[in-house]
Amino acid sequence: MAITSADNRGLRLTVRYIVLVLIALIFCFPLVFMIVSSFKPDLQLLQDSGNLRAFLPVGDLSFDNYFAAFERAPVGLFIFNSVMVTGVTVLLSLFLCSTAGFAFTFMEWRGRKLAFTIILATLIVPFETIAIPLLLLASKLPWIGLDGLTYGWLNSYQVQIVPFIADGLTIYLFAQYFKDLPHELIEAARVEGATWWQIYVKIVMPLSGPVLATAAILKFLAMYNQYLWPLMVVQEEGYRPVMVGLQYFFQLNIAWGEVMAYLSLITIPVLAFYLYLQKAFIASIASTGVKG
Repeated sequence: MAITSADNRGLRLTVRYIVLVLIALIFCFPLVFMIVSSFKPDLQLLQDSGNLRAFLPVGDLSFDNYFAAFERAPVGLFIFNSVMVTGVTVLLSLFLCSTAGFAFTFMEWRGRKLAFTIILATLIVPFETIAIPLLLLASKLPWIGLDGLTYGWLNSYQVQIVPFIADGLTIYLFAQYFKDLPHELIEAARVEGATWWQIYVKIVMPLSGPVLATAAILKFLAMYNQYLWPLMVVQEEGYRPVMVGLQYFFQLNIAWGEVMAYLSLITIPVLAFYLYLQKAFIASIASTGVKG
């Protein structure tokens, strides 16, 4: 019996899905191991780590590790700090970097190419080279808060947010994406008398779902996983993020079950953000297609 081209396409599609599922499972194994291990006592966790039982919820399972994690460190406070700092930074970064990308792409002004070149050049500068000068600057900057005018941003939320609001990579992503948008829409809007702000809000941003999702994911991961900078500028427990809080579980006696429980807890905001962003991204694409 002859094999048709449709059968060949179906076979190739099946093989492709099998390969993709296997790759997805490989990437899921560390997550499964972390969650399953968080319910096991340390002795059983170490015994199971050398075989497939490490990925199976078998043995003496309980929530003891989670209760012990909350007793050892203020886990809820650390998660709140990270979510708050990361969320505010992502929102401000999307706004400021998208407006900067809009200005570089659609607006004509003197020094535009030079400014964009300087911004791109910052991508090759590692953060470690400016960490100490930035720390010295942050320790002397003024701030107006509930206590009035104070000097020094150490042990605060703003010192973890402000230095990372704008970055060259995010501006570059928006500028490159905006270049591919149909410039005829912008020209038509200008002819109709629309202001630059109206064009940005009503035309450009509704068409920018993909780049918004990409920039948000990259910024979220970078901010949520911050360790070096918060370790340098935050000494008070009340402002520490989750990555600095991980140190609490490696002091004195290390309980690996508690470590896995803590890692499981701090992973929840990342998964929630990803699922929400995926849903918002699909809705944005669908609405854009309908409007087009």
